Amino acid sequence: MRVYSTLSKSKEEFIPTEAGRVSIYVCGPTVYGHVHIGNARTFLSFDVIRRYLSWKGFEVAYVQNITDIDDKIINRANEEGRPASEVAAEYAEAFVSAMHQLGVEDPTVRPRATEAIPQMIGMIERLVARGHAYVAHGDVYFSVRSFPAYGKLSGRDIDEMRSGARVALDERKKDPLDFALWKAAKPGEPHWPSPWGEGRPGWHIECSVMSEDELGLPLDIHGGGADLVFPHHENELAQSEAATGVQFARYWLHGGMLQIDAEKMSKSLGNFLLLKDILAKHEAPVVRLLMLQAHYRSPLDFSDARLDEAGHAYQRLENLARNLRWARSLPAEGAGAPAPEREAVVAQVRSAREKFEAEMDDDFNTAGALAAVFELARAANVFLSDHQSVFCADDREALGQAKEAVVELLGVLGIHIAEEAALDYPPECVALAARIAGYSGHDPAAAVDELLAARSAARAARDWELADAVRNGLSELGFVIEDTPQGARVVFG
Repeated sequence: MRVYSTLSKSKEEFIPTEAGRVSIYVCGPTVYGHVHIGNARTFLSFDVIRRYLSWKGFEVAYVQNITDIDDKIINRANEEGRPASEVAAEYAEAFVSAMHQLGVEDPTVRPRATEAIPQMIGMIERLVARGHAYVAHGDVYFSVRSFPAYGKLSGRDIDEMRSGARVALDERKKDPLDFALWKAAKPGEPHWPSPWGEGRPGWHIECSVMSEDELGLPLDIHGGGADLVFPHHENELAQSEAATGVQFARYWLHGGMLQIDAEKMSKSLGNFLLLKDILAKHEAPVVRLLMLQAHYRSPLDFSDARLDEAGHAYQRLENLARNLRWARSLPAEGAGAPAPEREAVVAQVRSAREKFEAEMDDDFNTAGALAAVFELARAANVFLSDHQSVFCADDREALGQAKEAVVELLGVLGIHIAEEAALDYPPECVALAARIAGYSGHDPAAAVDELLAARSAARAARDWELADAVRNGLSELGFVIEDTPQGARVVFG
């Protein structure tokens, strides 16, 4: 396996600290609002990385924090006239719920910043004692120039830098680049006792503390969105290594940014999309499929058109599941498909598995892995279509292997196809059947059965106009009629 590490700016062979075990820390949300799809993409990407490593046989310890004390939370609380703890609790619960809806597995541990205040104070004390931090009127700042390697993650020259995000310029700081480890309490803000007076932790210190507490050092993988490389991850690295004297993380993985119709997502552009709103309109597997069609480090263009494309692709996978389920019901007493074609399907199964693993071993290339699965799905569908009338037991076995591979490999990506998936016919089928076939019921599935029966009778009577009306009516609703030796059936178009 090879992974691209932001620290080395290159792909490296992935060798965890402890054979057979991988530790992963991913920066979680600051819970002051509902999670947007940009952040959701990051959490989905690392969910897949975690799943794949587990599938490869590693024991994975996966930690993702929740930032439940921060300026943004306090500002939201002040706007709404309620405690910051209440705001944090509400949106933390909403975040976990949204992740479950998206099919993201819970981390091994999900620590909260407010639960680790004593440990943060302990690390800050170590930094002060080692000369890497100083106290200024109740605040404590990290001295950036005391750590000569500062900038090695982001590749920035310390002499050309400016203060990073969330670091307010303050004349009490010795250097504009110095960042807050501890903030003195302001009126009305949450605060905790410390050796420097009442206050609260800065943003960066929490991840250094919680990752070390839960996983030990060095971490095998530290992850997050590309927007966190500087200043957040740069500051984490500096304070952790300054406090401990050991390597903080072996591999730094960062996900690419998400765009909306080729534009940066932002509230000012009016294209700021919340995950909960997307999942209200689209199934989770469809959203996952779209997001995984691009490499996790690459930019991803998110749009309604691309969601529709992903929806059609997911329907094709569902059709495959139904087709292969249906194939199991076919008689297996025929002469069978030509042996070379059947052997080609079995070879395609092996090839798909090999390609899937090779792509994922190459820095978790989900786009290439999905391509391998779709190639197998197409081959299985063609074989079924060409030879269903002469099926034998060996043919069914070959397709069974294909089905198992498709379901398993998609499952590694968190895209689940129900083995017994059934078509979800829209209510418009009832009106169509009432108009064409005289159906008087209310069940869409029964209405489709009536339509197929009416079409069969019309064909027998050479009433091509009625037969075409059934086909065209279902086609307008997104379905296709397939005529097989075992009778007609309906699939997604």
